[in-house]
Amino acid sequence: MTDNHVGMEEDREIIYITDEEGNDEEFEVLMTFDVDGSDAKYMMVVPVEVGDDEDESEVYAFRYEEDGDDIKLFMIQDEAEWAIVEETFNTLVDSEDDEETV
Repeated sequence: MTDNHVGMEEDREIIYITDEEGNDEEFEVLMTFDVDGSDAKYMMVVPVEVGDDEDESEVYAFRYEEDGDDIKLFMIQDEAEWAIVEETFNTLVDSEDDEETV
């Protein structure tokens, strides 16, 4: 479990995730989504880096819970849960791509 801060920057949703060494790392939220048939919520993020290159950024997925203004992130460690999240993410990205080509 990780405690995080959420902020808006240039119309982008930015969160700060504290790493194992206690350093706050900055991430941009790509999307949040629910999985059908589940109460779980998921968040896809990419690191915000100086001179970041979107084509080479690694995407991270977390299950999250909202507690008032705070967000708690949980690593996805179960392979079955990861498969569902990956499939949902790919479906959402594919549907966005289809909308852009119309």
